Amino acid sequence: MKVTVPVGKPEATEYAPYYEKYISLVGDDAVAALISQHSSTLTLLRGVTEERAGFRYDPGKWSIRELVGHIIDSERIFVYRALRFARNDQTELPGFDQDTYVPNSGYGNLRMSDITDEYDCVRRSTIAFFRNLESQAWMRRGVANKVDATVRALAFIIAGHERHHVEILKTRYLL
Repeated sequence: MKVTVPVGKPEATEYAPYYEKYISLVGDDAVAALISQHSSTLTLLRGVTEERAGFRYDPGKWSIRELVGHIIDSERIFVYRALRFARNDQTELPGFDQDTYVPNSGYGNLRMSDITDEYDCVRRSTIAFFRNLESQAWMRRGVANKVDATVRALAFIIAGHERHHVEILKTRYLL
């Protein structure tokens, strides 16, 4: 069976207004964006030295290691939501607190090369999930953190969230 990925950005009714800032950063094909980002982000991350990986651009801000860990953790959570919604699970899902996750993640103590390898594995899994999703699953909906969203919107949110944080990485950390 050939899987057909819906083309075009999600409608505003498919996600909370907060996520527009991420969705607006992605073209019309979330899967293509995820694939393209995978390669470019890996190249960027592989260029971060272990010495630089602990850098914080301001006191109290995340280190590079923690920022990349946040991207990984968030992607896992958004894909989990997409999986639940795609399988038509109508159980309302809780939110998550990134400010609690980061200091409890241990990413700040890992080698940058290990974090980069983890990013690679997570993104490959994300791409495989969305590539193999049945056509009708893309428009299924669910509620997470008291917000209604479609699977399609979640794919765009993942791509846009990464793009947002990679831009921060380039402009504030890797000057």
